[in-house]
Amino acid sequence: MENEELRVTAELAEIGLSESELQSLGVAVSELVRYFATMMEADLEELEPTTHALMAHNRTRADEPSAEPEATAESLLENAPELEDRFIVIPNVL
Repeated sequence: MENEELRVTAELAEIGLSESELQSLGVAVSELVRYFATMMEADLEELEPTTHALMAHNRTRADEPSAEPEATAESLLENAPELEDRFIVIPNVL
């Protein structure tokens, strides 16, 4: 990655970098790009998708429709703890 690209990216992120930091960041980014290029060469054809590298099976469940009757706006609003007209009242965060 060129130093000018790094400088522009740092400015957009509002990060001030000295020339020495810019040089070391350039080296680190180049190493990352080479590492990602090496990863792209890996053969993944026989590898099953998973949610975690160390799990024997996925934790995801099958995406099947519920046996419950179809939800309507009114039935969903009945479960809200507090309503104001047809809006669900939530506590202020800040």
